[in-house]
Amino acid sequence: MGAPLELGVLADTHGRLRPEAVVALEGCAEFYVAGDLCSPLILPVLAGLAPTFAVAGNCDDDPALPLVVCREVAGVRLLMYHGHQPVDEAAYRPDVVITGHTHVPRIVEEGGVLRLNPGSAGPRRFNLPVTVARLTLRDGRASARLIDLPDRKSTRLNS
Repeated sequence: MGAPLELGVLADTHGRLRPEAVVALEGCAEFYVAGDLCSPLILPVLAGLAPTFAVAGNCDDDPALPLVVCREVAGVRLLMYHGHQPVDEAAYRPDVVITGHTHVPRIVEEGGVLRLNPGSAGPRRFNLPVTVARLTLRDGRASARLIDLPDRKSTRLNS
C-alpha cells in the first residue's frame, strides 16, 4: 500500500475564507475550490499553502477561472465544476466528481464514481452546516470525509 495523498476541497466561500477552514485542511497536498469564490484574494492565500485549482461559479466574475477542471492525481481522475451549468461528465471518464453550488455537503458513490460536494465554507446559508472536505487518494482509489466547521464570524476578503 502506498502512502495516502490528502486533498483539501472547498466551495462557495462567497468572499470569506474562514481560518477554521484553513486549519481543517492543514497538510493537504493540493486544494480544489468548486466555485463561488467571490473574491480574488482567496486563491492566493490557498496557493501560498499548496497548489490550488479552482473553477468559476455562478457568482464569480473572474474570466481567468475555468468552468471545468479535470486532472489525474495519484492514479485517480478528478473532475471539478461548480454545478450551475450542465457538464458532460462521461466525456471526462472521472473517478471523482467534485461540485459545489447547492451548499449541501454530500458524499455518495454512484456507478463507481465518488461524488463530493464539500458544502459551503463561507457564510452560513439557511440551516445548512458550514463544511469543507478532505479527499484521500491511496492506491488509485479515493475516499472522502466532510468536516463541520464552527459557525463563527468569518473574515471577508474584499477585492
